[in-house]
Amino acid sequence: MLYKYFLYILCAVLLSSTQLLQAQTTYIEHFDVRDGLPSNTCFFSFQDSKGYIWVGTDAGVSRFDGKYFRNFSIDDGLPDNQILQIKEDKNGRIWFLSFSGKLSYFHNGKIYNKSNSPLLRKLNITEIIISFFEDSRGRFWLGTNKNLLYLFDGERLVNFQSKDMNRQFTDASVYEDQDRNIWVLNQNAGMVFKNNAFYHADGMPKSLSYKTVDIRPKHNLLYLDNDGLKRFEHGVKAIDIKVPAEMLNNKLGFIHATSTELWLSNNEGVFKFEKGKPSVQYLHNIPASQVIRDKHQNMWFTTSNGIYMLPGEENRMYILNQEQGLSSNYIKSITKDKNNRLWLGLDKGMLNVLDLKSRAIQKIGLAKLGFKNNIKQLHLDSGNSSIYFSTDFVLGRIKNIYQQQQAELLREATGSVLAVKDFSLSAKNQLAIASASGVFLIDNPREQFHFHALKVRNGKNFFANRAYSVHFNSTGQLWYSNTEGLSSVGGEGLKSAKDIEYLADKRVNDIKELGNGMLVLATDGYGLTYIKDGKIIRTVTILDGLADNICKKLFVDGNHLWVITNNGINNVHIDGAKVEIQSFEYTNAMLKNDVNDLYISSKTAYFATNNGLIFIPKKAFTKKSKAPKVIVSSILNNNNSLAVEDTLVSLDPSKNNITFIYSAIDFEKQDLVYRFRLNPLDNWTETRNRRLEFSALSPGDYTFEISSKSNNTEWSDPTKIKFKLEEHFWQRNWFILVLLIAASFSFYKIAVIITNWRKNQEQKQLVLKHKILILEQRALLAMMNPHFIFNVMNSIQHYINTKDTSSANKILTGFARLIRKNLEICTKSFISLEEELEYLTLYLGLEKKRFGEKFNYTFKIDPKIDKEEVFIPSMLLQPYVENAIWHGIMPKEEGGNIQITMEVIDEEILLIYIIDDGVGIDNSQRLKRDSHSSKGMSLTQERVQLLNQIESISIQISINQRGNSGTMVTIQVPI
Repeated sequence: MLYKYFLYILCAVLLSSTQLLQAQTTYIEHFDVRDGLPSNTCFFSFQDSKGYIWVGTDAGVSRFDGKYFRNFSIDDGLPDNQILQIKEDKNGRIWFLSFSGKLSYFHNGKIYNKSNSPLLRKLNITEIIISFFEDSRGRFWLGTNKNLLYLFDGERLVNFQSKDMNRQFTDASVYEDQDRNIWVLNQNAGMVFKNNAFYHADGMPKSLSYKTVDIRPKHNLLYLDNDGLKRFEHGVKAIDIKVPAEMLNNKLGFIHATSTELWLSNNEGVFKFEKGKPSVQYLHNIPASQVIRDKHQNMWFTTSNGIYMLPGEENRMYILNQEQGLSSNYIKSITKDKNNRLWLGLDKGMLNVLDLKSRAIQKIGLAKLGFKNNIKQLHLDSGNSSIYFSTDFVLGRIKNIYQQQQAELLREATGSVLAVKDFSLSAKNQLAIASASGVFLIDNPREQFHFHALKVRNGKNFFANRAYSVHFNSTGQLWYSNTEGLSSVGGEGLKSAKDIEYLADKRVNDIKELGNGMLVLATDGYGLTYIKDGKIIRTVTILDGLADNICKKLFVDGNHLWVITNNGINNVHIDGAKVEIQSFEYTNAMLKNDVNDLYISSKTAYFATNNGLIFIPKKAFTKKSKAPKVIVSSILNNNNSLAVEDTLVSLDPSKNNITFIYSAIDFEKQDLVYRFRLNPLDNWTETRNRRLEFSALSPGDYTFEISSKSNNTEWSDPTKIKFKLEEHFWQRNWFILVLLIAASFSFYKIAVIITNWRKNQEQKQLVLKHKILILEQRALLAMMNPHFIFNVMNSIQHYINTKDTSSANKILTGFARLIRKNLEICTKSFISLEEELEYLTLYLGLEKKRFGEKFNYTFKIDPKIDKEEVFIPSMLLQPYVENAIWHGIMPKEEGGNIQITMEVIDEEILLIYIIDDGVGIDNSQRLKRDSHSSKGMSLTQERVQLLNQIESISIQISINQRGNSGTMVTIQVPI
């Protein structure tokens, strides 16, 4: 039975049906009360000079910036909620023509009516105004529903009324030609204005109504009569565009016309007529009252069911779904064969083959073969004329797709169910399948479309662990992603441990190879990863402009990469370090998060979605242009509205809260981000809000700047609004100046009194302090005498103990001379350098007599030094010399030498060096067994500090070991 079952599958010829596809549907975006309109009954639409779309309804007027509707009604100043027409004059005022005939206008964020506008009080009209025209002289011409035509020159309102019953002004339109002549025309006659009066003119056009007249730029008048579309320019000229009579009698709305096309609205919808082409109908059986084209070539249809926008041709989307003949709206996969046919994988095991030329659809049912679920992947094997396809649990193919189509399933010998995640077919006739249990590699699938799951060898034709995606590159190397990261078979994989670690914990949803050999990974939450020569060369994320970091599907178009993200479609191109990303925000309504697969041809991009097959014209990859300029629509100062101007009036300091409401007019649904600042020197701050409130501002001058940016554009030129917040009177310069003068005088008087008192006190303190410092200095000098005497008496005792009476006598004699000298200088703070050297020579002589050849000393005095004129602190050098002998030289068995050097630097500094070749001060400190420190040196340091304070001089002393042994004392004394 099993053999017969497989035989049936292999030999099955699928039953299919073919039908002719109806015309595809053009996607038209619809806006109604659910999107913010005040009512679905819309009479008129108009785009102003700034780019806003205004909509007149029976519940007020609405202004649309592409994202939000802002509504105005009687509560905002409209005299009537039923707005029939909207016009703009040369001063930027938006005029509203109401059902009651009462006029009003919008300017700088505010609505004006008769109660707050002297201009409108002069325009006292009770008839319904059906036409509004401003001529080159700035005069307003107002046509009404009666035999009355009004002219307003800014001061006077003049009305014209015809007594000729065959030539009246009822429902008249006004037009100015290139010669500045004013013409009035309606369905009965045409008249020209001369010498402040109207005269009948032969050969004037007769339009069907005021709604079938379109005044184009450069004084070009287009109108519709019973014969079709015509142009008036120095006479009537026909345009070869005919309109069926039945359409002209079906409650015509306002038309939009050019020299080559006519857009007409009536009770049955909107119709487009174009020379040499059949007419096209939009909005079937939806009563339409108007058609306009905006500055970006989008068409707007005003209806009794809201308003509709048909995008410009380059941004237009088309839809094929079940209504046009597809088996289902749920398209899960797509590919294309060489006969220009699209293969669509749908739900419930259905395949549809769409011939793009004939529009015929072939339907192939695979349910009999076990394909009852979504066909989620399709792959064309062009070399073998086969289509491979898979569901979640089955993989199969259709052979001979251009002739006798035959379907078969991939057989597994044991009948095991294979959870297919992804598959890839190589040019070398190998099939790789990513499944829940691992990656299966099947050789020669074109001839042997079967395998045995129990006979595969791990590491050879099976690679364990749950797999997500597989891909054969152009050289036949297999790359696959599983729970352990990214790996390869048949070639060198990732080279860097860092790269391997980066991808170890990331799920890869798709793998593709660019035309330049670069490998691209679509990751689940980490954007795109580019690999070349086994190295990750860069990643692309939302920071680079990607719509989302969750990337689901890839399609290679040369060196361009199309990406299905979780938030829309991107076209990515990398050129060296430069990344360019093209977004398709205008498609977000249909292609934001329901896209399953895609196929990009040379001129068209096709998308398999849950809403059917959607396709758009393939746009050229252009350089980034500037985003739409931001327009500030409203300014609030402490919740009070201000006129929107480039420079605001000075604001009261108590009203220091200001709010800006703004938007960038954009009908392409771009994902805009804004940046702002209040000072040209400040850093920009980014936001997605369309309202900014600044509270508790400090007085000063400000410049509010705001600009916008999308993924496809650079920052727009900033919109700037300057304003000044006045200071409080106590913050004004004159007040501050007076206050400073008064305070300065008061401080001066107080300072004089305090200063004089402090000077007296400080003088007394200085005298006392000076006396104390002198006494302290003398006390320290006196403390040195017993210390020195103690050391000398130790030397005498040494000779007595050794019974060397001769040496003891010599030392006593030298000691007596030294004591006498010490008595001479002990009361002096400073002595001459000659006295210091004499004293030091006596001391060193005594020590030499004691230690003999174990101790030697030398003096090296710069001959330029005047010893009698140079003064230094008394007994400054002796403690350091003594310390060098006792702690530096004496610990050495062989003894040592001391050299005393003196020189003058820059004629200002006496530089003294006391150099010994003893054990060194650092070594001496380490060899000490007790904590004894040199009393003489510490006393000298204290003396020097006191002298520096008393005499305001700077004596500097430093002691350093010289290498491994020896010590150098450096003393700098200002001369």
